[in-house]
Amino acid sequence: MPDNNNEIMPSSASLTQPPDKLDIPVSLVIELIEEQFPQWAHLPIKTIEPGGWDNKTFRLGEEMSIRLPSAAEYALQVQKEHKWLPLLAPHVSFPIPKPLALGQPSKNYPLNWSIYQWIEGKSANAIPIDGLDLPRIALQLAQFLNELHKLNVTDAPLPGLHNYYRGAHPLVYDDGTRTAIAQLQGVIDVNVATAVWEKAINSTWSKNPLWVHGDFSSGNILVNKNRLTAVIDFGCMGIGDPACDLVIAWTFLTGESRKIFKLHVALDEDTWARARGWALWKAMITLAALDDKMCTEALKQKQLIDEIINE
Repeated sequence: MPDNNNEIMPSSASLTQPPDKLDIPVSLVIELIEEQFPQWAHLPIKTIEPGGWDNKTFRLGEEMSIRLPSAAEYALQVQKEHKWLPLLAPHVSFPIPKPLALGQPSKNYPLNWSIYQWIEGKSANAIPIDGLDLPRIALQLAQFLNELHKLNVTDAPLPGLHNYYRGAHPLVYDDGTRTAIAQLQGVIDVNVATAVWEKAINSTWSKNPLWVHGDFSSGNILVNKNRLTAVIDFGCMGIGDPACDLVIAWTFLTGESRKIFKLHVALDEDTWARARGWALWKAMITLAALDDKMCTEALKQKQLIDEIINE
């Protein structure tokens, strides 16, 4: 597990090449439970859809979930979560995943995997936006990040391949961003986009590193009765520059709720400039990869890019 700062910075290819995905049917999960955790073999196992990109998720009985990395590179996250989540949990106001058991590689599955306590709640990205009290949730998201930023970072994992360099400087994605800008000539305002990106990479986090979730998005927050009930999927956790966790201001929050979130997250304007860069990078590479620039997803990304660059 890369918990040090001796990691070689990645090439563009290593950051963009999609991994080979493993086939993980329910029958395999049943086999793993029977072999390694026979005390739970009597419990039903159900596929959770959507089950995530980095991991495939299953429900084990009523009180547990099973997460299996869908590719070898995602397995770097497993032991990290088992080590750090129990240490962070007592210091944040909202539930986070609780590891219960660490699965081992088997003859039919080559990676470590996890069993967690089940957390009730619905993913925020599965709820219509007009059905959410975004200002209230924005306050709670800000509270969570402020609490996370106060936690001890001694010996915590620095940015690396284990978390796709979340917490690092956005310059790590400079090549991919500039390639996307060139590909989107005539599709977006590339001059303004370039200016936003240049501003992002020309500022630096010069303070002590802070904890970052690494994938702080609507898909990884659980909501019930218009309240934040949990933050999940800490596979990209680490320490460093907190700018990457602020992207949710554009990808999920809007209008008043975005202003509330920015007001209550205790970070400076340079950090917000880098956050705009992170948000712009992801939206542009997503749009550039779409052949049909008028499809629903493309229109969504173009609207997001407009909001980021015209703020």
